[in-house]
Amino acid sequence: METKYSIVKKSIKSKILDGTYEPHEKIASESEMMRQFNVSRHTVRLAIGELVSEGWLYRSQGAGTFCADRNEQQRKEVGSRKNIAIVTTYISDYIFPSIIRGAEASLSEQGYQVTLFNTNNDHDKEREYLEKIITQGFDGAIIEPTQSAYTNPNINYYLNLERLNIPYIMINAYYDALEPVRVVVDDERGAFLQTEHLIERGHREILGFFKTDDMQGTLRMKGYLKAHRKYNVPINPKHMVSYNTFEKHDKPIEELKSFLTQPGQRPTAIVCYNDELAMKLLDVIRENNLRVPEDISIIGFDNSILAEMSEVKLTTIEHPKSDLGKTAGKLILSLIKPRQMTKDASQEVKSVIYSPELVLRSSTKDINGSRKNLKDAT
Repeated sequence: METKYSIVKKSIKSKILDGTYEPHEKIASESEMMRQFNVSRHTVRLAIGELVSEGWLYRSQGAGTFCADRNEQQRKEVGSRKNIAIVTTYISDYIFPSIIRGAEASLSEQGYQVTLFNTNNDHDKEREYLEKIITQGFDGAIIEPTQSAYTNPNINYYLNLERLNIPYIMINAYYDALEPVRVVVDDERGAFLQTEHLIERGHREILGFFKTDDMQGTLRMKGYLKAHRKYNVPINPKHMVSYNTFEKHDKPIEELKSFLTQPGQRPTAIVCYNDELAMKLLDVIRENNLRVPEDISIIGFDNSILAEMSEVKLTTIEHPKSDLGKTAGKLILSLIKPRQMTKDASQEVKSVIYSPELVLRSSTKDINGSRKNLKDAT
């Protein structure tokens, strides 16, 4: 069980790291903390004493206790360590190794080391790693935001990075409120291409699976809807299946099972949030003694190695992967170098948005009357 003094200590430290307490700003008084945490004066003094000895706070005789400027201390002690943090939702899974290798290649050419952090799409983990970036003297960070479709509870940490002049860029998605430099794929366009491809082949009953706690999923759902509207194909709300990070292993599978086993409910095609999901849904289709693409078409997103490994080669949307990582590495360096020379990272560095392309394989097919249907729809 966490002790009372450690709770007080952690709270003060968090306020320093998220920028609530700025360098040389006076912190709350002992009496105020006693009331806030319902603890004794001894407990408050113990917490403050440890933070003073660790260099987070300093005391001024007769004036009170103040927030130390740890950024200034780090510059004096170590200067530039030539170390970049890469924070992704996952490290060893799916397309992430390719993205990371691309970034590492770009950064190592300029003598930079990379430290990897993996949030598992969890905001608490994200906060923990932002604290490390702030306290451990990183030159900059490449960050894939956590649950980017939601309001970010760690927004103050990003603002503190900006205040401390620690540059960062975002990859795959971004927090809209921050308007950061980012390297992303046009997810909306990608999902439009997925859905358009199926509509042009005569499909009208198209299931869409979208992971909607990440910005990519919300944009891909938007592209799915836009394609239906462009071709005047009625949208069945029941055909849009949304799920979040914590549901991704179960909900899509259960939903597809329901569609495939209910009379009159079977779709002719499926748009998947990514290739990883498509592989799971392929198993469900096989378990129901259906064939791809003869009985049902399916299309993925990301053109991962999974798209070519399966028995059915997956039609999908290209993701730049390694090239995205290399571009991210170049952009973060372009922000770091002017800061090191002039302590000003204000020169304009533009975001990069990759235009998606359809990769045709064998998991989709034309169905009867497709040309006539398309002509009627358009």
